[in-house]
Amino acid sequence: MPDRPRIHIAPVSEPGLEDAVSRGGGALAPPEDADGVVWINPRDPHGLKDLLTRSSPRWVQLPFAGIESFFAAGVIDPQLTWTCAKGIYGHACAEHALALMLAGSRRLAHHARSRSWEEPGFGSPERRLTGATLLIVGLGGIGRALAHIVEPLGMRVVGTNRSGTDVEGVETHRSTELLELLPHADFVAICAALTEETRNMFSTEEFAAMKSDAWLVNVARGGLVDTDALVHALQEGEIGGAGLDVTDPEPLPEEHPLWSMDAVLITPHVANTWDMAVPELRELVYSNVSRFARGEELLGLVDPSLGY
Repeated sequence: MPDRPRIHIAPVSEPGLEDAVSRGGGALAPPEDADGVVWINPRDPHGLKDLLTRSSPRWVQLPFAGIESFFAAGVIDPQLTWTCAKGIYGHACAEHALALMLAGSRRLAHHARSRSWEEPGFGSPERRLTGATLLIVGLGGIGRALAHIVEPLGMRVVGTNRSGTDVEGVETHRSTELLELLPHADFVAICAALTEETRNMFSTEEFAAMKSDAWLVNVARGGLVDTDALVHALQEGEIGGAGLDVTDPEPLPEEHPLWSMDAVLITPHVANTWDMAVPELRELVYSNVSRFARGEELLGLVDPSLGY
């Protein structure tokens, strides 16, 4: 590898990313000469697969944390070093999760659709987050950021990860303990990666274990939730409601029953938009090009054996 690593940005370039490569000590290069590739289209894994037939990089940077489509397309070659953006968009997605939790606790999905003033009276089900129990499923970048954000609100925060490794400020458990934790949670925030192991991790059994007034919030991937089971749980009153930034399928068809449910709030995968992401991605590319040039470990390494 030359002193200045040769980096190709694709499928189109972006001035801020070009500057990040330069600041990191790299030089822009065509694909056939590239030591590293920065791929900035999360929805075109086949385009990257085609590019790699014309290029022989040692390292590929992907733009987002959710990279299951690249695995599904057979793009992830374990012989290469792969990095993604896990961790850097955590606060953006955590803010959105908090917004959905607040909307659920104050019944904004119901009130925003009302066409007349309602007298709440005694026993109205709106509630505060203070004193409530939040269960965070997946304590990666989003989950950790969410735990930090809700700390001033006085919530009890419980979380799960694969290893059970302690996370500061969170009562941490292994992912295998999920069913035991669900009956105690007022809010369940899904922040996990989508892999073959985690697909439909929330289905009939999990919804049956939840409190009847608990809210499910998903800012991760729609495939983590069995949509038919979610609809059934809402129709039968097994859970209190759902705040969804992601769905399965996505986009959700216009005639889908979730749209008409009073206790459901759906946003169109905007917890982290491209405009929010670009500044963070630029800094990640700068850091990783710098590390690549120095032969140091890169940030956001992907483990091909785990799928994220």
